Amino acid sequence: MNRRRVLSTLSLLPVLVWGAPKPPLTDDFISDTIREKLSGDVNVKGAKIDVDVKGGVATLTGSVSSEKQKNKAESLTKKVKGVKSVVNKIQITAP
Repeated sequence: MNRRRVLSTLSLLPVLVWGAPKPPLTDDFISDTIREKLSGDVNVKGAKIDVDVKGGVATLTGSVSSEKQKNKAESLTKKVKGVKSVVNKIQITAP
């Protein structure tokens, strides 16, 4: 019984040390994460921004009403884990 408890505890050691397995950083996962970040930001929320990710390269397209929104969208995108670079094709249009 004691031996079984020790082995059971040892089998949990990698999870405790390194954490639970992380989800794979697929392009779809990265794209969804970017969309969540953009929709949750007060400056960018409501802007018409499309996100496309291929090989970790995120391309932002669409339109916003200010340079501040465009720059914030790019900044938020760069911070997402798995993003290698950002191509910002967002256009600034009159509100």
